[in-house]
Amino acid sequence: MIPEIGEFSLILSLCLSALLAFIPLYGTIISNQLWMNYAKPLVNGQFLFLSISLICLGYSFTVDDFSVAYVANNSNSQLPIQFKISAIWGGHEGSLLLWAFILSGWTLAVSIFSRALPLDMLARVLAVMGMIAVGFIAFLLFTSSPFSRYLPQFPADGKDLNPLLQDFGLIVHPPMLYMGYVGFSVAFSFAIAALLSGRLDASWARWSRPWTNIAWAFLGGGITLGSWWAYYELGWGGWWFWDPVENASLMPWLVGTALVHSLAATEKRGVFKSWTVLLAIFAFSLSLLGTFLVRSGVLTSVHAFASDPERGLFILVLLCLSIGGSLTLYAFKAPNVKSDAQFSTTSREALILINNVFLTVMAMTVLLGTLYPLLLDALGGGKISVGPPYFNAVFVPIMGLMTLAMGASMAFRWRQTSPLAIVKILWKPLLISLIIGLIFPFIYGDGFEFSVFIGISLSCWVISTMSLEFIGKFQHSKSYWERLTKLSFSYYGMILAHLGIVVVAIGITLVSVYSQERDMRMEKGDKVELAGYIFEFRGTKIVKGANYSADQGTLLVTKDGELIAELNPEKRRYTVKRSMMTEADIDPNLWRDLYVALGEPLDKEGNAWAVRIQYKPFVRWLWLGGLLMTLGGLLTVADKRYRKN
Repeated sequence: MIPEIGEFSLILSLCLSALLAFIPLYGTIISNQLWMNYAKPLVNGQFLFLSISLICLGYSFTVDDFSVAYVANNSNSQLPIQFKISAIWGGHEGSLLLWAFILSGWTLAVSIFSRALPLDMLARVLAVMGMIAVGFIAFLLFTSSPFSRYLPQFPADGKDLNPLLQDFGLIVHPPMLYMGYVGFSVAFSFAIAALLSGRLDASWARWSRPWTNIAWAFLGGGITLGSWWAYYELGWGGWWFWDPVENASLMPWLVGTALVHSLAATEKRGVFKSWTVLLAIFAFSLSLLGTFLVRSGVLTSVHAFASDPERGLFILVLLCLSIGGSLTLYAFKAPNVKSDAQFSTTSREALILINNVFLTVMAMTVLLGTLYPLLLDALGGGKISVGPPYFNAVFVPIMGLMTLAMGASMAFRWRQTSPLAIVKILWKPLLISLIIGLIFPFIYGDGFEFSVFIGISLSCWVISTMSLEFIGKFQHSKSYWERLTKLSFSYYGMILAHLGIVVVAIGITLVSVYSQERDMRMEKGDKVELAGYIFEFRGTKIVKGANYSADQGTLLVTKDGELIAELNPEKRRYTVKRSMMTEADIDPNLWRDLYVALGEPLDKEGNAWAVRIQYKPFVRWLWLGGLLMTLGGLLTVADKRYRKN
């Protein structure tokens, strides 16, 4: 009965979404306020019924209702309760239901917190979001219902959740990632509503900007969580693999970063109006493309779910309609949009435009590397793989140029800046950055490393220019505290986000160059030295979990005769799926990680094991930087001017 209630709620939410897509929009055409006012009740109803549907699916998991096919395929009676709940989005159907639910949540938030918007503008925005909801809920009902039954006979027990997903990281990673993916639908809806109304002005940018910043922050947080999860869970010790599904989330984040900056320029100076709208369309289109890549089965990845061509075709049609329709509207409306604001090549606007180009080129580079093998295979050209050598060779130099421009932008002012003033401001940070970058490899490492010199120099360049710009805020202030409190949350958020990029850059540079790794055969009592640490293997023992058994190794780590840590990596055997999983153990701190993973037994008695030991300097800075960027994006939304609008 409960699954049927969930299915019926989905049907009702589809009906309400269809009404939301039509009635308020038609009301704006005939200037009927009553029809426009129907938008908010319809949004409330849509959110209510999708909530009921999600709760019904969650209840089916918690009570082990294996008559529901999705529950039987993604759960088991031995599965711990926290993983039964996260199993809701552990497979294709449930993750799409979560997608639709989060979309309804964003739609409800826009209807509640956009009271100052003109009624016709709000009606258009909510109607566009209703159209998106129609597509995804229809997809759920017609191809991917999570409430389909195994009737009249159903399995007595489930097949279990994928062991890779039985982890805390996968409890929080997909919801946060989807908050970002789906959040860009708000920026997209504002852009389409602005095109429909012809109201592409500073007010539109101010309305759209906080929603875009929140979506960008959540997507960045989701990517950071995914990187952290892959690092400790997959047993490889890597933090980014250029996996096609990882790329699917990186692309909208890159375009979203360009959109965040372009919206700021549009709001402050009234420039880049058409470009900003195009970025909003591309950011959401790439989010939809990511959904298509993961759900269609065209990719083989630890992150991918579906392998049903019918589902892939449905999403492809939805993708074509969304992108094709929005770009057609843009083609008709954008030529009429003109910017009266002028700026010189030595202005902050010019630097924002340059960085937007860099970000867009990086996104297109990743898109090409991700889709080219698929297109070549589809055209009969054979199977090829595009891996880290391509992405690193193309992506990293552009990222370096972007960081150089990002630091320089702190010295530029809106509209125009004197070249002499730019040189006067920047020569000291440039000199200091080059000196630190040159000295650092000799102090930290064994000698000069060009990549370390570049990475540290660029990082110091951004820090020093930001510091000078921040100190400049206090030149004419009598009270430092008064000045600190008068600076906007948006400004502090910008500083925090840029600082996050610097922290990530330092982490990437140092962990890439100075990591050390050894794979070896170890028996009880064997010792090995790595980066000044002594690892002693003390053997293995059998341990039991809720739904697995494991060989748990013990390694004592010492340095200069002092015990640093006891590490207990595991080789797990999941009883239901009969699959093996490597669970690494890590001794972390801010400056380095000691990472140990247990491989396969190398003799019949289980006395000798393959062991991987890694020393990872500054690897935590990658996720610290991601956290700073996320917090920075969220902090900008606390700005008082957004609370007024």
